[in-house]
Amino acid sequence: MKILGLDSSGLVASAAVVADDITIAEYTINYKKTHSQTLLPMLEEIKHMTELDLQTLDAIAIAAGPGSFTGLRIGSATAKGLGLVLEIPIIPVPTVDALAYNLYGCNALICPIMDARRNQVYTGLYEFQKRSELDAGYDLCTIEKQCAVAIDVIVEKINVLCEKMDREVLFLGDGVTVYRDQIAALIKVKYSFAPSCCNRQRASCVAALGCELYKKGISQSAAEHAPDYLRLSQAERERAEQEKKHYYIQEMQKEDLEEVTALEASCFSMPWKYKDFEETLTNPNRVYLVAKTDAADAKERILGGCMLTNIAGEGDISNVAVHEKYRKQKIATALVEALLKLGRERYSITAFTLEVRSQNMSARRLYEKLGFVSKGIRPNFYEKPKDDAVILWKE
Repeated sequence: MKILGLDSSGLVASAAVVADDITIAEYTINYKKTHSQTLLPMLEEIKHMTELDLQTLDAIAIAAGPGSFTGLRIGSATAKGLGLVLEIPIIPVPTVDALAYNLYGCNALICPIMDARRNQVYTGLYEFQKRSELDAGYDLCTIEKQCAVAIDVIVEKINVLCEKMDREVLFLGDGVTVYRDQIAALIKVKYSFAPSCCNRQRASCVAALGCELYKKGISQSAAEHAPDYLRLSQAERERAEQEKKHYYIQEMQKEDLEEVTALEASCFSMPWKYKDFEETLTNPNRVYLVAKTDAADAKERILGGCMLTNIAGEGDISNVAVHEKYRKQKIATALVEALLKLGRERYSITAFTLEVRSQNMSARRLYEKLGFVSKGIRPNFYEKPKDDAVILWKE
């Protein structure tokens, strides 16, 4: 059986042709270029160097996810296109399983970790079990199915399992580079890291494991195939978060002026006036964002707001306000994050500053979580009541 293996699930791009337990060719690259630039040229090079007739392929094994959303889409589109043209099935191989297959026959517990960003890893736990005394082969057995979790969660499971089983754990994958220090701090059992020759995705492993899955009847048509992202994309997460919040963020409009002025008066002892906000609408270096709701039962349309002023390429944040009854819902966090993003994209701002009352500890904690650092004090800056201003910067 001749299988084309493809993996573009992470930083590595890899293509291979495996026929009857022999790897005829494998092309793997781990460099800066995007997979849309590398995958098809790699396949073309394999085809040329091995005089491969694509019509002789029996199936395409693809690392089906989890992994990079863009990478998975590129790999999936490539596999689907070839599968449709050649009229051959696609074998969807779980990415983390294929990564574990790099260590075929290993005695240790195997833990692949891929950096999933947002302080998470794509991971799972595996072991190889000998088939029988008469069969020299091994089966990949899943102890913990591939998942997206924080690194401390998977390490805690490893600590419990390996202590019970008295076994060593072997880590591999691009997540090792990112989480090596955290693993060392959290692990309580014997562990090691796979060497560079077998610690990244390889299309030959995808093809080899794909062959085993195909023997078990696991395949699908090219039309049926779709990646398994394992979690929502960033855009989907942001949309779901906005829907959950029942509010949206946009730039202040003229019809918002009265409510914004009322919000300001309810939050500050020395508030801006209607005219001040009105002038903002025509100032090209100033923008005021509002958090608004269209909920029928809401008495207020505008729940909060904040201001950004571009001053010679630096962003001054001010007027951060949220209605009292809507506080502790992370509206201020969402507003400031949106303001930072807008400042970077519209004005190319790289350094932001703001001032906050020294006694306003909840606001100070919020800004610190967003990466702002104290750079000084302005004594007695605020009136009604008197208070120092803490000057914060984010660069």
